Amino acid sequence: MALTTDVKAELVSIRNAPPTVRVAEVTTILRFAGGLHSIAGRVAVEAEVDAELLARRVSRDLAEIYGVRPEIAQVKASTAQSGGDGARWAVRVIGPGETLARQTGLLDARRRPVRGLPNRLTTGSPEELAGIWRGAFLAAGSLSEPGRSAMLEVACPTGEAAMALVGAAHRLGVTAKAREVRGLPRVVVREGEAIRAILAAMGARRTAAAWEEMRQRREVRAGVNRLVNFDDANLRRSAQAAVAACARVERALEILGDDVPDHLRTAGNLRLAHRDASLDELGHHADPPLTKDAVAGRIRRLLAMADKRAQQDGIPGTEAAVPAGLED
Repeated sequence: MALTTDVKAELVSIRNAPPTVRVAEVTTILRFAGGLHSIAGRVAVEAEVDAELLARRVSRDLAEIYGVRPEIAQVKASTAQSGGDGARWAVRVIGPGETLARQTGLLDARRRPVRGLPNRLTTGSPEELAGIWRGAFLAAGSLSEPGRSAMLEVACPTGEAAMALVGAAHRLGVTAKAREVRGLPRVVVREGEAIRAILAAMGARRTAAAWEEMRQRREVRAGVNRLVNFDDANLRRSAQAAVAACARVERALEILGDDVPDHLRTAGNLRLAHRDASLDELGHHADPPLTKDAVAGRIRRLLAMADKRAQQDGIPGTEAAVPAGLED
C-alpha cells in the first residue's frame, strides 16, 4: 500500500503536461474511476478517487480543458474498494455531462457509451499513451513490493478497457497482460524490468528508481542465501562422506587383521588419522607424498580386499559399518 501511495503522490504532482496528454490522462481517469450515469434522464459524468488532491486535480483539468465546473463530494466506499478507511472523493459533472462525455469520447455519436477507451487516445503519441497509463494508475492502480509475487496492477471497468491498456503498454515497449480475478478484468505487469519501465513512462521516476533498488537488494540477498544453503549442503555431504569412509576403513582393517599389505595399511591409517582431510591433503601427509589418485586407489583396494574376505568368511562387509543415514 505504501508503494502505491508513493507512486500516486508522484504522479499527481506532475505539472505542465501538453494539452493532448492532459486530455488522455483525465479521460482515462473518468473511464477507470467511474464513467457515465443517467440522472433524471440526463447523462452525468462521475469519477470516484481515493485522494482529495487527485479529485481536485481532476476538477481543475476539467475546468481548464473543457470549461465545466464539477462538484466534489466525499463519499463512503467499501473497505475492499478503498483499501483503507473507506474515505473517497467523487468528482461529478451533471448539467453539461453529456457534452463532456462527447468531448472526451466516452460517448459516441449515437449516444452510446464507449466500452474501452476512445480510439484517438490509444493511437496517440508515446506521451499520450503514457498519459493513459498515468490516468489508469491514478484511478485504479496498485504496486506491490519487489519479490516473487511482485506486480503492478490496474483494475479495469471492462474487458475492452483492459485490452486498450494492454495495447498502450505494448506500444510503450512494456509487456502487460489482461486477466480476470473473480470476474473483474485487470491488467498486470509482472516482470521486474517491465514494472520499472512502466513506472518511468508514467512519470514516477523517483519511485521507479527506489523500486529498482529494492529489487536489486532482494535479488542479491536471495543469491547470498542460495550460496550459503549450497555451501551448507556441500559441507554436510562432505562430513557425512568422511564419516562413512572412516567407518569402512576401520572395518576393513578389522576384517583383514595382519593380512593387510603395508602400503594399503598406510593409506588406511592416513584416512583414520586425518578424518576431515581431502584425498589431496592425505597425499601430502604420506611419506613419501602421494597423489590423490594414488591415495584413492589404495583405499579402494583396501576396501575391496576386505569385502572379498568378508564374503568368503560369511561375515558383514565394510558397508555394514556405515552408520544408518550416511552414504560413502
